[in-house]
Amino acid sequence: MSAFAPALEARRLLRAADRAALASTLPPGEPARSPLASGWPFASLVLLTVDHAGCPLLLLSDLALHSRNIGADRRVALLVDGTGGRADPLTGPRLAVLGETIPIDDAAAKARILKRHPSAALYADFADFRLYRVQPVAAHFVAGFGKIHWIAGGDILFDTARSRGLVAAEADIVAHANDERRDGVNRIARHLMGRKGRGWQLTGIDPEGFDLRRKGDLARFDFRSPVGDKIEAQAELGRLARAAGRAARQKA
Repeated sequence: MSAFAPALEARRLLRAADRAALASTLPPGEPARSPLASGWPFASLVLLTVDHAGCPLLLLSDLALHSRNIGADRRVALLVDGTGGRADPLTGPRLAVLGETIPIDDAAAKARILKRHPSAALYADFADFRLYRVQPVAAHFVAGFGKIHWIAGGDILFDTARSRGLVAAEADIVAHANDERRDGVNRIARHLMGRKGRGWQLTGIDPEGFDLRRKGDLARFDFRSPVGDKIEAQAELGRLARAAGRAARQKA
């Protein structure tokens, strides 16, 4: 049995999340529209995607209060909650990522967001929407009672030096899986991940795993070891599809 690795488990929780609570700070001048003085913390709900390294990606409107906040102070915290379905939520994992929001112009990052959150396509091209990457400075990971870890920002990220080919090929891999290998994707979802129904689609693939979506349901599968390029990724997807096929036959 492998030892517990806080940075890896924290990143897995982050990759699986589709939303987060965003904490920012009310700037000077904002009190004109609020009853509070500047400097107060402010929390809001945001849709979450991460890039191949694990950096959070956010698509935010300039008109939103949190966007005005980060325009004045780019330091934020993102809280990811992995406690759903537990009788006692405090026994479950949660992660606070503290970092700096950086505006970016990145077509691949935007495509990742839109595949994970199709509803965002309704407003993604509006003039007031902007794409941000949150560069982690530190993370606070609570894996359960007494399992508390501070993690350096660089440690929570995956080193993508060996997987640049996968970043470039992601769109092709996703399209091929959904167009030509949809039965295999559905078998993986049902027989390896315990998900119900058909119509599962790959929304993204990164060195450590892939993400699926079926209507409003999302699912994350973590690879047993990282993949580095298109050939390795497709080989691993094929292996999993065959394993799912064997599992299906055993149940029949």
